[in-house]
Amino acid sequence: MSTVVSIIFAAGRGSRMTGYGGNKTLLPLIPKKSIYEGEHPLLMEVLDNLPQGPKGIVVNHLAQEVRNAVQNPGLHFIAQPDTNGTGGALLAARLFLQTCPAERVIITMGDVPLIESATYKELLDRLGTCDMVLLGFQCRDRAQYGMIQIEGERISGIVEWKYWKDFPAHRQENLRFCNAGVYAANRNVLLRYMDRMEERPHEVEKERNGAWITIKEYFLTDMVAMMSEDGLAPGMVLAREEEVTGVDTPQSLETVQGLYAKKLRA
Repeated sequence: MSTVVSIIFAAGRGSRMTGYGGNKTLLPLIPKKSIYEGEHPLLMEVLDNLPQGPKGIVVNHLAQEVRNAVQNPGLHFIAQPDTNGTGGALLAARLFLQTCPAERVIITMGDVPLIESATYKELLDRLGTCDMVLLGFQCRDRAQYGMIQIEGERISGIVEWKYWKDFPAHRQENLRFCNAGVYAANRNVLLRYMDRMEERPHEVEKERNGAWITIKEYFLTDMVAMMSEDGLAPGMVLAREEEVTGVDTPQSLETVQGLYAKKLRA
């Protein structure tokens, strides 16, 4: 029986990828004609680095193109009907998680391709002492990252930029680690807190087809605070900033392509 199941979020459109309308997890790590055309999609590198075991890929935008690009009998494709947050992507995978013969879960993103196999292993190893482990990193510019909130020696939650930007200076200084958005968790505990997360949606205003509407979104990060409130202290593993660089703009794509070329040369 496999003891690890991986969930990969690959639903995004990549609205800030100027001049590119595809699914951004299919952008190339090895550019040829342009940064948008080349070989070895980001998603393939993510799949190559994940531990052995069942893998569920959550898809929405151009889902069939993703299926065609990563054909593999061992992969399961999970439709996310609406892009309603990272928590919504995880909720879409609930049935898959319930039916997988696995004790541990990795949750990662298809547009963060440079996370190494050893880092995923370290996340899983930490599950021996806690029920959920966050991947964190220290960054040169915190920009608009969510920050891991630590009280004493205990992780109490993740604070989004729209909140911590208004903290006084001394509180901001205590926010030392950024959240990479990658997690490991014990499956049964995760499923229990997914049910609780579903009961606490956020109402978010978004523009759709030229009109502003209010939709319900679910934030995976809410589960960290819920666990902490219940006395289940989440753990943390630290990665290098370069390793957790995600692709959401043309500039970040070029950065990741350069880092990957450097890795191949090494």
